[in-house]
Amino acid sequence: MKKYLLLLSVIFTTFSFAQTISSKIEDASPEQYEFLKKVNQYYSDIPLTKQITNFYADGQVIDSKQEFALTGTPFTAYTLGLGPKNKRVTFDYTTKAEGRSRGDITVFKGDYYKSVYSEDKGQYELFVNGKSVFVKKY
Repeated sequence: MKKYLLLLSVIFTTFSFAQTISSKIEDASPEQYEFLKKVNQYYSDIPLTKQITNFYADGQVIDSKQEFALTGTPFTAYTLGLGPKNKRVTFDYTTKAEGRSRGDITVFKGDYYKSVYSEDKGQYELFVNGKSVFVKKY
């Protein structure tokens, strides 16, 4: 009997924590678009497009990914994600000139901080509102 009760409790616990996750390509919300526009103002390597993929869990946006065509851009690969509440952008891109770069842009007290790890250059760089403030080779 204890085995059956344990099995039933595990099954019902698993069902109660299960979420329905879906994704949908759609236009950016006005808040997302304004955030991307402000980020693009300081950091032009973050493209500004209206198409994004929103990921939903039980009807609420939990993550977003920017969608755009690489044709005609300097990028050979590009991934950009938007964090919840429009406070963070993560990116991972490759260009022929610069190689692979990855990092994030975070809003803190109204300033836009960008951390970039450039693998081919072997360096880490920190920007504040579009201006380089720290560089370290590794």
